Amino acid sequence: MGTAVGGGRAVPRYVQIADEIIQQIRAGVLKPGDLVPSESELVERYGVSGGTIRKAMVEVRASGLVDTRHGKGSIVKDRPPVRLRSSDRFRASHRRGGKAAYLAESAQSGATAKVSVLYIGPMEAPEDIAERLDVPAGTQVLARRRLYFRNGVPVETATSYLPWDVVKDIPQLFSENPGPGGIYARLEDDGHTFAEFVETLTARPAAKAEASELALSPGAPVVHLLRNAVTEQGRVVEVCDTLMAADQFVFEYRIPAAD
Repeated sequence: MGTAVGGGRAVPRYVQIADEIIQQIRAGVLKPGDLVPSESELVERYGVSGGTIRKAMVEVRASGLVDTRHGKGSIVKDRPPVRLRSSDRFRASHRRGGKAAYLAESAQSGATAKVSVLYIGPMEAPEDIAERLDVPAGTQVLARRRLYFRNGVPVETATSYLPWDVVKDIPQLFSENPGPGGIYARLEDDGHTFAEFVETLTARPAAKAEASELALSPGAPVVHLLRNAVTEQGRVVEVCDTLMAADQFVFEYRIPAAD
């Protein structure tokens, strides 16, 4: 049987099988480090062809919940999600306490965080970043590119773009470690008081290089987040371009109901 009917629409059998395997992983039936049953085992279990199982495993790998290793098969990842609380992670109290947003949210989840700095220096602003910073495309900005780890696993990359006229007199922003509270604390020390942070999120499959950098299976889902850091004067003093492994993050936002 190739398909089943659900909600008035035929559901391919391989999708049903993939969903069942994914649910077994999420429910802990298949635990981190466990091997997903082999193709021959799944063929016998479900009474379908090898081609159907291979198509199902494409879907399972796209979920980002397994690593596929040549000669070993598919292994369930140990990647419990970090919960991001949008109303909490950029609170000034975290910066005053010496914690940047990523370190604060990781500490709240009980995880061990590490940040690896990949690049700090001048760069020509890409068109979309320049538009957000309200400068001409190609204008020199300071770029800070980082790779973030949680419990030793790479979970996100982030590049901050900052206007050169803002950062040129803040030497800490050219250092790998900008000091307690991160770059937002240094900007505030220089008189740039924040009014809000505006984020735009989109979801898509990871490109090959992105999947490699984040130790994901090819085509695994990622979340692309762009954030504007806006001062009380209405100026955007940083744009952060972030790519996150989708299986690592749960987004939780508090939305006021009153005017």
